[in-house]
Amino acid sequence: MSSWTVRQAASVVLKGGVIAYPTEAVYGLGCNPYDARAVMRLLQIKQRDISRGLILLGRSLAYFSDFIVAPDKALRSKLDLTWPGPVTWLLPARDDCPVWLRGRHTSVAVRVTDHAQSRALCDQIDSAIVSTSANRAGHRPLVTALKVRQVFAGELDYILAGSIGGYAQPSQIRDAVTDTIIR
Repeated sequence: MSSWTVRQAASVVLKGGVIAYPTEAVYGLGCNPYDARAVMRLLQIKQRDISRGLILLGRSLAYFSDFIVAPDKALRSKLDLTWPGPVTWLLPARDDCPVWLRGRHTSVAVRVTDHAQSRALCDQIDSAIVSTSANRAGHRPLVTALKVRQVFAGELDYILAGSIGGYAQPSQIRDAVTDTIIR
């Protein structure tokens, strides 16, 4: 999938913009994870504390190599059982993983998506993308482009319209080290 709208969204991300886009269960807010200014702006828009950390969304595990410690074979097998799909894993962060992504944690949250439009977006930017639910902190995640436009009027640089996936709940979050389900 490489529609004009996906290419436009990718262009905005690569220029330092903050966008909204559909994911497996909700709309997400996203930006370039390498761009501290864009991430800080996203956190401000969402009213989210930097210490909580953010999720990175990618097309494959390789998209996270700059941020996570490479998983061993056993962990890789565990990840492969749930990816691509709606499971976010907390994986050990590299020492140089930016605080604006991992927050106060020693891990970073990553997910290989099975949502076609999100995968196409990652392909266009050739990178992972920040993925946090499109909502103000403490409010319900938004599930349509229209609701995103209403709530974030004038604050986002682009809204990639599309259908969310068929999942009823935001992604499950699991800690890869402890096997604990966080959400």
